[in-house]
Amino acid sequence: MALRILFAAIGILPLLYILYQRFFSRLAAIPGPAGASWSKWWLIKTTRKGDFHRQIVRLHATYGPLVRTGPNEVSVADPAAIKKIYGAGSKFRKAKWYDILQGGRKFDLFGEQDIALHASQRRLVSRIYAMETLKDLEPYVEATVARFIEKIQDMLLENSVLDINIGKWLQLFAFDVIGEVTFAQPFGFLDAQEDDGIFPRIHKSVASAVWLGHVPWVLRLHNYLMPVIGNHLAVNDKEGFVRDYTMRQVEARMERGSDRPDILGKLFSIHKEKPSALTMANVTSVCSSNVGAGSDTTAISLRAILWFLLTSPDKKEKLLNEINEIARSYGFTGRFDYQQAMKMPYLQAVIYEALRLYPAIGMALPRIVPTGGLFVAEKFIPEGTVVSTSAWAIHRNKDIYGEDVETFRPERWIEEKTGGMHGHFLTFGMGARTCIGKNISWMEMSKLIPTLLFHFDMNLTNPDTVLEEYCR
Repeated sequence: MALRILFAAIGILPLLYILYQRFFSRLAAIPGPAGASWSKWWLIKTTRKGDFHRQIVRLHATYGPLVRTGPNEVSVADPAAIKKIYGAGSKFRKAKWYDILQGGRKFDLFGEQDIALHASQRRLVSRIYAMETLKDLEPYVEATVARFIEKIQDMLLENSVLDINIGKWLQLFAFDVIGEVTFAQPFGFLDAQEDDGIFPRIHKSVASAVWLGHVPWVLRLHNYLMPVIGNHLAVNDKEGFVRDYTMRQVEARMERGSDRPDILGKLFSIHKEKPSALTMANVTSVCSSNVGAGSDTTAISLRAILWFLLTSPDKKEKLLNEINEIARSYGFTGRFDYQQAMKMPYLQAVIYEALRLYPAIGMALPRIVPTGGLFVAEKFIPEGTVVSTSAWAIHRNKDIYGEDVETFRPERWIEEKTGGMHGHFLTFGMGARTCIGKNISWMEMSKLIPTLLFHFDMNLTNPDTVLEEYCR
């Protein structure tokens, strides 16, 4: 009899837990998908499937500005709350989800959760990534643009109509730029017309990390058993293959030296001045972030820009008119410098609009509610709750971007009067956590897109092609 009572009690505990989370917990009043109130299964399923970015937009359209996505997690798409969570001076520190992405690195501006430590680390290297400093590196971005153009022109000599996978070429370009600006030497991918195997390793490691962030115990158990079962989680490439790849680049750059500026040289200078604050291991970590994230996000953004232009002939024509006008004004010499690109308002509007509709980071950006809690949409979210905002969702808010939020219309950025759209633009994050590589990426996009369109008449091989998406 005692055993039967014990088993019955054990059997009813999960039911009591589910009932509590669904009806009596502090977040019970916030709606969400079935099961999200008592399990992380919805988060794990959507991140592994790669459609989180689309699902979260659908859920906010269904439930409103607040959606419960886990037992202690809430997705927020309320414009009034964005700056509280992500703005300058925010006390909302990053959630434990970032542990997996940071791995064992002590210096990681993306993954570091300690607000004070992140601030001190960012101060050390932020000048390197400032636009004024990056102007020294523009000639090497320009050299990569020229190499990209030359490669396509060489292929066109053999065939006046060229059918290529432009998405692949944009990835090769973005990676070679990272080589040029970080290590004073391209990786040679454009010349080889292929990568050396690092692209799939990066893609798989990030895709693995985003779902393991919700169940880190799986990684810990896997790594404990790895001597027996082998490695089956690609996230380990982040601390293995990608870091080793970066270390080889750092060592090669140290051996050959350089007679021109690059990011690694600037990092060496900081290390020499403050060796305890920026160790050589930290230098490698910064470069590893450039390699692992900098090229991939820029390539995604470049693909989005070209995709929207090639599927919107009228917008493409309008941009071409602006490009041709600037070319005539400056006496075009074959490529556009950054200063010229910034004098193209429609080009800048095209970039903003493409990145509004297609932010490179599809996942939300989880933060922990600090002491005092948070009021959002007339609901109280208690301290300790994980809150996050998806750029995909907030960029489709009609109160900010207008009724036609699903339409590619760059003109909205030129018509903007109040700055509200820029103030809620989350593609590169916000506040102290704004992506430190934003300026490099923006320079690449601003230089390559007008140069490509000026030199080549580009169209989709198959106008009915559907853009493939995988969220990570």
